Amino acid sequence: MRGTKGLVRGEEELVSGEKGLVERPWMDPRDLWTEALAGVLARPVRSALTTLGTVLGITTLVITIGVASTAGNQIVGRFDALTATSVTVTVPAPLPGEEDAGPLVPWSGTDAVRRLAGVVAVAALADSDAIDSVLVRSNDVTAPGDMSGQTLAVLAASAGLPAAVHGAMTAGRFYDSGDIARHDHVVVLGDQAAKLLGIKRVEDAPAVFFKGQSYTVIGILGGIRREQRLSTAVLVPPTTAADRIGLTDITRVLVDTALGAAKQVARQAPIALAPGHQDSLSVEAPPDLSKARAGVQNDTNSLFLVLGLVSLVVGAIGIANVTLVTVMERVGEIGLRRSLGASRRQVAGQFLLESTTIGLLGGVVGAALGIAVVVCVAVFKEWTPVLDLRLALGAPLAGALVGLLAGLYPSLRAARMEPVDALRAPS
Repeated sequence: MRGTKGLVRGEEELVSGEKGLVERPWMDPRDLWTEALAGVLARPVRSALTTLGTVLGITTLVITIGVASTAGNQIVGRFDALTATSVTVTVPAPLPGEEDAGPLVPWSGTDAVRRLAGVVAVAALADSDAIDSVLVRSNDVTAPGDMSGQTLAVLAASAGLPAAVHGAMTAGRFYDSGDIARHDHVVVLGDQAAKLLGIKRVEDAPAVFFKGQSYTVIGILGGIRREQRLSTAVLVPPTTAADRIGLTDITRVLVDTALGAAKQVARQAPIALAPGHQDSLSVEAPPDLSKARAGVQNDTNSLFLVLGLVSLVVGAIGIANVTLVTVMERVGEIGLRRSLGASRRQVAGQFLLESTTIGLLGGVVGAALGIAVVVCVAVFKEWTPVLDLRLALGAPLAGALVGLLAGLYPSLRAARMEPVDALRAPS
């Protein structure tokens, strides 16, 4: 019969004590492991099906934690980079009676912001409700019933605007410092504004007319990703805007930063723009990406963690059920072992080790499958897989713990069997 060698080694040693003979049970751990493994392999199909529940539970847990960690790690890369690197400083309008004190933020103030560490581009804007909706025409001939004009916003902007809004010139060029210094009567149209006015090319120096004055169109700005309303606006050099339409004071400063530098730039930009009056400015900085990452991980974990725990419970019930059936099937073997000297502890230990082995195998297979799925998902999504070493080592241990807990009752039931009753039971 299986386990004879273990029984020989496991015979209880009798020693003399004050009250007579005392039993001191002993069994070699190697024999205990051999017996447990033989019990698992004796019915391989049943053991495999029993292990399947633990495999599914561990796999689900590993996939949940692995995918959540991998997805959270992609937040910085996949997060809208435009939002994560955009800082907006709003400049309040001067209070009544303080107009003659000079602007709170001069147009040259953007140079100080540009020198800050982490700043990629900066531009200043000036707008006003008075010229937020201006009738702009592409010719100065007014015919009865002519509706060729378009109502567009007119804004003054510094020369660094295209880089600050992540735009590109689709035609012509943007005005430069020379145009600003000469107070040139030029404008740049947003791509949608140019389309509305029917202007597609600037080589022949087309003109637009608003507020009774003409301006030469020198460029069309398209591909605007930030401040997209500028695509339907007419952009005027600051000096020209001050001369012709009375637009002098900066209302907003747009700062484009390197990834990760936005919070620092948001603290320093008001000081650079208005030293001593920085508290008068309001700053809009991007949200904390670490919080967004943690939120994604928590949401993903909450969504799938329950499924993994349910699978583990189902696996534990399966192990407990099969172990109990095994105990009932091996009543005769248990009685023989007990009659040959095996202690209750040894019998309980054998069945407990069998259930733990099944859980451990399920944990190992489940961890391997879970890690493989996480890697495949990351490859499919073109992500960088993030796998915690503690997860790979902890999953098999979790499976073993499930098997250990599931085998407690069947093992105790086997240990409580009396040798005589077990031998009398039908095999």
